[in-house]
Amino acid sequence: MSKVLIVDDAAFMRMMLKDILEKNGFEVIGEASNGVKAVELYQNVRPDIVTMDITMPDMDGIEAVKKIKAIDSTAKIIMCSAMGQQNMVMEAIKAGARDFIVKPFQGDRVVEAIKKVL
Repeated sequence: MSKVLIVDDAAFMRMMLKDILEKNGFEVIGEASNGVKAVELYQNVRPDIVTMDITMPDMDGIEAVKKIKAIDSTAKIIMCSAMGQQNMVMEAIKAGARDFIVKPFQGDRVVEAIKKVL
């Protein structure tokens, strides 16, 4: 069972993602509401994959991707973005993210992206 870390500043989005993932056989081993907590949690729980929001307080998703990749160059990270954030998504991919999913989440697209990256 693949272990997932969910990072999003919106509790509702984390809950939606967790629900989709658990229904599809993934184990959610951590949740973070900003990039600072995400980097900390990544070091502690070492998930197989991370879903990372772009726009968050304290440290955004792009900065968090860079820090996580510095800790673990093999980290698998999927960005989650709202429509119209294409420039940020491209920046995140350059920083080391493997894929992206668009909000609002569609269950099959989330699962497909995670399976592809794993």
